[in-house]
Amino acid sequence: MAGKPLRILQILRAPVGGLFRHVNDLTQGLAASGHEVGIVVDSLVSDALTAERLERLRPSAALGIHNLPMPRVIGTGDATTPRAVKRLADALGIDVLHGHGAKGGLYARLGKLGSGRVALYTPHGGVLHFSPRSPSGLLFQTFERMLLPITDAVIFESAFARAAFHRLIGAPRCPDPVIHNGLTEAEFVPVEPRSDARDFVFIGEFRDLKGIHYLLEALVDVRRPDGSPATLAMAGGGPDFETFKAKIAALALDARVTLLGVTPARQALAQGRICVVPSLAESLPYVVLEATAAGLPVIATRVGGIAEIFGPTEPGLIPPADTAALRTAMQSAIDNPAEAAAEVRVRLAHVREQFSVTGMVSSIEDLYRELITKR
Repeated sequence: MAGKPLRILQILRAPVGGLFRHVNDLTQGLAASGHEVGIVVDSLVSDALTAERLERLRPSAALGIHNLPMPRVIGTGDATTPRAVKRLADALGIDVLHGHGAKGGLYARLGKLGSGRVALYTPHGGVLHFSPRSPSGLLFQTFERMLLPITDAVIFESAFARAAFHRLIGAPRCPDPVIHNGLTEAEFVPVEPRSDARDFVFIGEFRDLKGIHYLLEALVDVRRPDGSPATLAMAGGGPDFETFKAKIAALALDARVTLLGVTPARQALAQGRICVVPSLAESLPYVVLEATAAGLPVIATRVGGIAEIFGPTEPGLIPPADTAALRTAMQSAIDNPAEAAAEVRVRLAHVREQFSVTGMVSSIEDLYRELITKR
């Protein structure tokens, strides 16, 4: 949709995981289309890796990268930051405030009050992962309902996330499209496994929600065709890293599991021959898209929007939190490489057609303009 360049603020708490990957791709795509974009991130979390990620994004952020306090749960920043966002938007002449995650969504919508700007929200899972019966879930989901009347649009990266939001929060009166995350054309170049690649590779945050406990227990009894024990490379870090490192030792897997640390996805994918995503909950995980585009077989659980990525190969998904099912799937992938490769080809064609960065950016840009026209 043609029109004058827009001035946009993307607001998020921490530049990590799939949420930041989405913001990064969206910012670069919008900048390439001639729009001016600024980034607002948390000033309370600062480390070398965060600074490096933001610095790489800076050339696409013509309106600057701005740091404001964004407490992870609840804090004084929740009272001061919305006003600071509004002042910043006023100073920069912003047309669109787009919040990502619960905190980004909060500040974008409160920051638009009294301004005539449009404010959009992409949950990226976040609040949807809380049980409505838990104190935190009850609190955050109540906030979401209170914010809906001042929300111009809610964007969901999966149909699963949209259905969960409708069930837990309610159906918004504003537009609430599903716009899938996408990959760049370069990501569809096959990854060649290293000569010393392990049988399996896991990429993700080390925390319970990622199902690592079940992966390690399943690995214990998986064997190669020659009878030798299967191996696993694990890339990532996180709050439970030391806990799972101890679990590896307790299961006597030290010699079979290689810990890569935080590693770029394509580099990590070259360290294994089959990608395993044993998550207990997800929205639309990039790792499944990236592994498929790279040409790797993927073993994944039936959670979140993974079925949307698997498309015609969706019957191959396994139940979460099921060690036996995971072990069976891992053993089958090793024993039947031709069958696994055939499934990869079908899934790859689906992902190439449905999940592109170009399509994602274009759809979001069109939505921005539609909302501005209506205001």
